[in-house]
Amino acid sequence: MTMKMYRFRIYPSKAQEKQLGQHLWLAKNLWNDLLEHSKNTYRNFDKFPSRDALQLMSKDSGMYSQTSQEIAHRVENGIWRYVKLRKAGNRKAGFPRFRSIDRMRSLHYPQSGFWLGNELKVTPFAEIPIVQHRRIKGKIKTLTLKREASGKWFACFAVEETPVIKASNGKSRIGVDLGLKTLATLSNGSKISNPRHIRKHQDKIAFLQRVSDRKKKGSKNRKKAKRNVAIEFEKLKNTRKDFLHRLSHNLVNSYSFIALEDLASQELAEMNFGKQINDAGWGELANMLRYKAESAGCEVVFVNPEGTTKICCICENKMDMPLAVRGYDCPMCGNHMDRDLNAAYNILKRATAGSAGSNACGDGLHVRL
Repeated sequence: MTMKMYRFRIYPSKAQEKQLGQHLWLAKNLWNDLLEHSKNTYRNFDKFPSRDALQLMSKDSGMYSQTSQEIAHRVENGIWRYVKLRKAGNRKAGFPRFRSIDRMRSLHYPQSGFWLGNELKVTPFAEIPIVQHRRIKGKIKTLTLKREASGKWFACFAVEETPVIKASNGKSRIGVDLGLKTLATLSNGSKISNPRHIRKHQDKIAFLQRVSDRKKKGSKNRKKAKRNVAIEFEKLKNTRKDFLHRLSHNLVNSYSFIALEDLASQELAEMNFGKQINDAGWGELANMLRYKAESAGCEVVFVNPEGTTKICCICENKMDMPLAVRGYDCPMCGNHMDRDLNAAYNILKRATAGSAGSNACGDGLHVRL
């Protein structure tokens, strides 16, 4: 069994939206109260409160009982995650923080309190219109009601499904090198250009942010301006997701085997080129390929990325390759090709090591020697 997430847009009435907002306010207050209690308990008794103590405090919060308990669980989990990381020597680990209403955006129903039919019925909000753009396959386990910064509401269902694994589609194998100048270079010579979504939206986002900054803090006009900024960011996010969904769908249906580098994209983004890496969506693309592959008769394999650019795919000679050098010229065997294509071959070779044809570098592509 596997867990899958379904996300649908919901359209609460003005009265329901007001009530949902009130419950987010209650959730924010409960989170802050539990966190303050945890800090005081540790300050006075040199230990954190138990889960049972936090759950007892969450009673009579004004919210659905399991929603309140889930907040208590999140506070406890956040505290002990911090303790575990600090004991492991991670000095960057931060203690859970107090939240403003802007940072409390969801209400979680871990077991009950909701029913899904033609409409979504949630305690205590009654029936909420929902747009189900696809059929849910499997057993619904949890529900999360989420308000985005743009003001839109969504229902997110965690569903337990039996995975449908198709036999191999019998198509060719491919290695994929992810980059910034070119989003993806395939070992068959194909290249997928980087659409650079931020460039198309950054001017309007910058303008809307300037407008927002000029509004008086706490005013209704500032809230409206901030919402306009959030809407534009949402358009950017949706554009990127749509592109990556289309790309991943085409890849898993065109190849039977896809090899990728196991990149720590978030860590790389924190080191350098963060804006460009996040805009390219390396991590999102890898995740989409991973969960779409089985149902398409495709296999996705991740390999160690170390040295894939520096090693010659023919003779395995290793040489330095600064980012400014875009061609791979091997002094040992005379191999001359694009650096990203060379890396794509190496990724495929690592993923298929020991299998027939795994060393066939240059198969179907002319390589000048």
